Formats: sequence, structure tokens, C-alpha cells
Amino acid sequence: MDGVWAGIIWALAPTVLVGLVFWIVMRSLVHADRSERKAYAKIEAQERARRGLQH
Repeated sequence: MDGVWAGIIWALAPTVLVGLVFWIVMRSLVHADRSERKAYAKIEAQERARRGLQH
């Protein structure tokens, strides 16, 4: 029975690891995009305030 469980774990490990790497990469991309949009909005608001434009 130990051989069966080891086989199951070895069969599932690559899929789980690739899924985990994919999740980490996508999470970091979404976080970077969110941070970039926030920074861009802040710069745009500063430029609008400097020029005396409304939001």
C-alpha cells in the first residue's frame, strides 16, 4: 500500500507544483498592475491639480 501512495504523490506533485508557480506568478502580476494603476492615478491627479483642472 505504501507504493501506491508514493505513486499517487509522485504523479500529482508536478501538477500541484506547476499550479502553485502559476498562482504565484499571476498573483504578483495582478499586484504589480494594481500598484502601477494606483501610482499612475496619483501622478495624474497631481498633474490635474497643478494645471487647475477638475477631476
